[in-house]
Amino acid sequence: MNIDVYDDATVSQAIGEIRAAKAKHRRFKVIIRAGKRSLDHNALSHIWYAQISTELRQDTPEGVHCECKLRFGVPILRAEDDDFRVFYDAAIKNALTYEEKVQAMRFIPVTSLMTAAQMKRYMDDMQKSYTGTVQLEYPKQEAA
Repeated sequence: MNIDVYDDATVSQAIGEIRAAKAKHRRFKVIIRAGKRSLDHNALSHIWYAQISTELRQDTPEGVHCECKLRFGVPILRAEDDDFRVFYDAAIKNALTYEEKVQAMRFIPVTSLMTAAQMKRYMDDMQKSYTGTVQLEYPKQEAA
């Protein structure tokens, strides 16, 4: 189970899940990951998906999002997250066609698992890939 903890209510939810797991299992593992990306990165990435969709007219913003998750996000997570790599390689990598993988991205978390640094690389990779077709820009304060 993954829980994003960001306020008192989600802290309580996480503690409740830990208590339920303790009651059900003798042993279990809790992994805490800090440093998720900001809401600003999230908002900007969705602006970019819409921009790509509007300018290229090849797919919906959701379709662009799925394609970007597969093309840019999956390689980052496979390289840096052992659990993700094991899951992806066993369930997706050789089991689905490219088109099926893109569709699977609607249901598989990728960018939501990324740290701020990973999300920055993801967006930099998007920006480089679309150079010459769509001009994706960071807001002035993000450019550094």
